[in-house]
Amino acid sequence: MKQIIFMLAIALLSSSSLLAKESYFNPYEPEPPKVIKKPSKLSIKEKKRVKTVKKKSTKVTKVKKWVKKVPKRKSVKVNRRLSLKLDEIYKKVLKKTDINRGALKKAFSFYKKNRSKKALSSKYLAIADYTKSARSKRLYIINLRNGTVHKHKVAHGKRSGSVGGKVRRSSNRRSTNMTPYGFFKVGSREGRTKKKGHRYLSVKGLERSNRKVGHPSRWGGRDVVMHTAKYVNSGGRSHGCFAIRPQDRYRVFSKLKKALLYSYTGR
Repeated sequence: MKQIIFMLAIALLSSSSLLAKESYFNPYEPEPPKVIKKPSKLSIKEKKRVKTVKKKSTKVTKVKKWVKKVPKRKSVKVNRRLSLKLDEIYKKVLKKTDINRGALKKAFSFYKKNRSKKALSSKYLAIADYTKSARSKRLYIINLRNGTVHKHKVAHGKRSGSVGGKVRRSSNRRSTNMTPYGFFKVGSREGRTKKKGHRYLSVKGLERSNRKVGHPSRWGGRDVVMHTAKYVNSGGRSHGCFAIRPQDRYRVFSKLKKALLYSYTGR
């Protein structure tokens, strides 16, 4: 009996020691690795969505980088320089010539605002001062680089004033035979009129009041051009066109292509 009890005691002690070993925590042993669950496979629709999102994000980053690389424009400085230079030329022309002061001021201010918008010539600007008589040289072509002024004769419309006189009335309407008024842009291509074969340059109105001037009559416009005519020498009149002397054609046409023309009639 004693032997049996002794053997049972030994068995109990050994089992308790094994349990103690299993439950013992060793701080120096590394932790068992965590089991990471693999993500489930995406469907075809979800894959397409992920691709589109990635593309959009890359486009946005590219645009941001491009914006950063673009250098700052110096347009403000250039405009200031041009305006200062034009102011100097304005003062120079005002002292030298007898152009109407109001007309000269309006022409320069309009040119400053619309030079780039209307793609106007950077070399010359013209003013037809119809407050002066037809026998005088009242077409002023101003050099915008050095301030020199070239004068030429220009005719007015039959119903705008007397032969050799001043313009008393002006209109931009069709079939009035009057001199049109306002700001115009002279064309760049030279042509010939069908009836009399006069050399001419086209003219286009730049304001609301004269926007139909220079367009064909079949389109509801008014056929007005700058052309040559012999009657200008004696102070003759046109049907409303800006007529000049034939001998002045090259001097006038070569300078006024794409240039601003201000028809000042006192309005």
